[in-house]
Amino acid sequence: MGQRYNELSDKHTHFIAAQKIFFVATATADSRVNLSPKGMDSFRILGKNRAVWLNVTGSGNETAAHVQVNPRMTIMFCAFEGAPLILRLYGTAKVIHKNNAEWDALYPLLEPIAGARQIFDLAIDLVQTSCGMAVPYFSYQQDRELLKDWAVKKGDGGLQQYWEEKNQSSLDNIPTHILAKNT
Repeated sequence: MGQRYNELSDKHTHFIAAQKIFFVATATADSRVNLSPKGMDSFRILGKNRAVWLNVTGSGNETAAHVQVNPRMTIMFCAFEGAPLILRLYGTAKVIHKNNAEWDALYPLLEPIAGARQIFDLAIDLVQTSCGMAVPYFSYQQDRELLKDWAVKKGDGGLQQYWEEKNQSSLDNIPTHILAKNT
C-alpha cells in the first residue's frame, strides 16, 4: 500500500539512482498539464528534500514555462525491473538558466549533455510510494544517442536558433524566457 514521507530515505535514493527513466509533470492553474519522460543520467539527489535535473533541448519547453508561473512539480519513478514500486516526488521547482548564478554551482554536479538548456531545482515537500504491481516489466537496453547527436550537430549557434524558433513559449503561449536567460 501507498506510504507518505516528509523526506527521501536512503532506500528511496538508491531506488531513484537505479532507474533509467523518470516522468515530470507540471501545469499552471489554467494551462494544459504537461507530462514528459526524461532520462540520459540527468537526475541528482542533493539532499533529503532536494533534487535537480538537467533539461536538454527538445521540441517544446513546457516545463520551464509552467514552473515560472506556478512552481508545482511532480516527478515519478517506476520500477520496470525487480520488485514493483512507484515513487513520486512532490514539491516546488525553479528553473535555472545558463546565465543564472546557480548554474555554475549545479551544472558540475550533473553529467554534461549536449543541448543542455536548463536545470530544474526541486524542493521536495512530499515523497509518496505506491505498489506499482500493475506496471509491466520492461528491460533496459541502452540510452538513445539521437538527441545528443542532434545537439552536437546543431552546435551552440544552431541551438540558439532552435530555441528562438521552437522554445520561447508553451503550447498555451506562456513565455519560457529561454532567450533572455540563456544568451
